[in-house]
Amino acid sequence: MDMTTVGDTGLLESLQHEVAVFARRAEQTRLGGVGQVRNSMDRAAYLLLNRLDKEGPMGVKALAASMGIDSSTVTRQVAPLVDTGLVKRTSHPEDGRAVVLQLSPRGQSRLDEVRTSRRQLMAELTHDWAPEEREVFCALLTRFNGALSARQATQSMPAPESEPAS
Repeated sequence: MDMTTVGDTGLLESLQHEVAVFARRAEQTRLGGVGQVRNSMDRAAYLLLNRLDKEGPMGVKALAASMGIDSSTVTRQVAPLVDTGLVKRTSHPEDGRAVVLQLSPRGQSRLDEVRTSRRQLMAELTHDWAPEEREVFCALLTRFNGALSARQATQSMPAPESEPAS
């Protein structure tokens, strides 16, 4: 069944347009926050620091896998974070040959600063929303991002060995 015929075509047209506008505006402003911290951290850096904060120290491969990107991309994106002291490279506790990436105290401080600024921006943008509207929007955006992530994961999976790859 053609998924574009499911539901209201006009609504799907509006949805795809609003998502495109959102993506453009989010990229233009980087939804960076307010005040002096505004636009002070790019999306890749924020997402990497956030992941290290939430999941703890890990190697490049594990970080790449948890973010759904390849190791070379993580290596390239982490380099300036190490250079500026936001991320530390340390030896793995069990295998001294392996390198582990870890949020530095400076990185934690900057991440906290940016998070506070971004929360303030979200509060400003939704100041006239009811708490329930914020909750519904967050739940739906989380669900939408999950669907995008699942779609990306299935599209990047190699073809099963029993079928010839096209």
